Amino acid sequence: MATRTVGVIVNGATGRMGATQHLRHLLDMRREGGLPLANGDRVVPDPLLVGRDAGRLKALAESRGGLRWTADIDAALAGPDQVFMDTAATGGRPGLVRKAIAAGKHIHVEKPTAASSAEAVELARLAERAGVKHGVIQDKLFLPGFAKLMALKQSGFFGRIVAARIDFGAWIFDGEQQICQRPSWNYRQGAGGGLALDMMAHWRYMLDRLVAPVVRVAAQIGTATPARVDEEGQRYTVDVEDTVHALLRLEGGVMATISNSWATRVRREDTFQMQIDGTHGSAIAGRNRCHTQAAADTPETFFAAATPAGIDFGAQWIDQPLGGPHKNPYRQCWELFLRHLYENAPYVPDLLEGAKAVQLAELVYRSHAEGRWIDAPELRL
Repeated sequence: MATRTVGVIVNGATGRMGATQHLRHLLDMRREGGLPLANGDRVVPDPLLVGRDAGRLKALAESRGGLRWTADIDAALAGPDQVFMDTAATGGRPGLVRKAIAAGKHIHVEKPTAASSAEAVELARLAERAGVKHGVIQDKLFLPGFAKLMALKQSGFFGRIVAARIDFGAWIFDGEQQICQRPSWNYRQGAGGGLALDMMAHWRYMLDRLVAPVVRVAAQIGTATPARVDEEGQRYTVDVEDTVHALLRLEGGVMATISNSWATRVRREDTFQMQIDGTHGSAIAGRNRCHTQAAADTPETFFAAATPAGIDFGAQWIDQPLGGPHKNPYRQCWELFLRHLYENAPYVPDLLEGAKAVQLAELVYRSHAEGRWIDAPELRL
C-alpha cells in the first residue's frame, strides 16, 4: 500500500464555494488519511489556495493548519500540482481552464464552464486533445432527497415517466435593509451573472439524468429587482435576469416545467423541489426528503378537493427512508473524480456534460428573445 499525494489548485479559495465546500471536504479527506483506492493505496489531497487577496488567502491558509497559498495564478499553474479546481466568478473561468489545460492539469471545475455552449464545447475538446481528465461539479444529484429520486428511477418505480416539474427559488434581499445573500457579481452580466446561466446548469443535468434528455425549450425571463446594493454599500443596476420560467420537451415526449426565481417567497417544504410523475407512481423530493405515491395508493382528488373541508394532499404521500449517514455532495463529487483520476473509474459529468448545461441557459435566452420554441441540438466533441 502506498500514499499518493495529489496537489489541487483551488482558485477562488476564499469565496463561499471555495472555502465552505471544496476546501473543507478536501481537508476532511486528508485528515482521514486520504481516499482509499481499490488496490489499497490512499490518495491524500494537498490544496494550494489561490485568489486575488493575499491577506485573506494567508489568513485562510493559517486557519486551516498552514496550507500553501499564492495570489499568482500563473505561478500556481506553472507548478507541479496535478488538478485545477475553479470556484471563482464565472466570467474568468474559460480563460483559466484553457491555461490549466495547456499546463497539463486535470480539470475539475464548478459550473457553468463558459458563457456560451460553443466555448464550453471548445474547452472539452481541448481537454480531450491534451489527454487530461476533466469534469464539472453536479452536486445536486448527491443530496439525500434527489439521490432517492435516482434510486427510484433506477428501480423502475415510475413506470413510463410522463412529466417532471422543478420549483426553485427564494427571496434574495436587495441589500437596502438586509444584506443580499448572494454576491453582486451574480447580478452583473460582465462578470458572468444571470439566473439562467447560474441555475439552468443544474436543471439540465437533473432532467437529463433523472428523467430524460432535453429536446426543445420555450422560456420567459425577467428582472424583478432592477437595482441592488453591493458588498461595498454601493447601489448598482442589475443587468441580468433574476426570474426564469421554462417549458421543456424531453426525449420520449415527456413534458417538464421549470419555475426559477430569486424574487419569490417560500411556502413549500424546501426552496428546491422536483416532482416526477409516471404511470406507476409519482415522487417529489427536496434536498433532504423524498415522498412517493404509487399508482395503487393514488386517491381520487379531482372532486374531493372541491368539498368545503378540502383535502390534506400531503398526508396521502409516503415519506421515503433515505438510508444511513449521507456524505456531503461535494465530498462525493471529489471522491468520484479522484477515483476517475487514479483508477480510471467512470465520471459522467465531464466538460461535454458541462457544455450541455451551458447550452440550456443559451436556449432559454434565445427562446425569450425570439418568442418561440428552440430545439436542443446534440453537442459533440
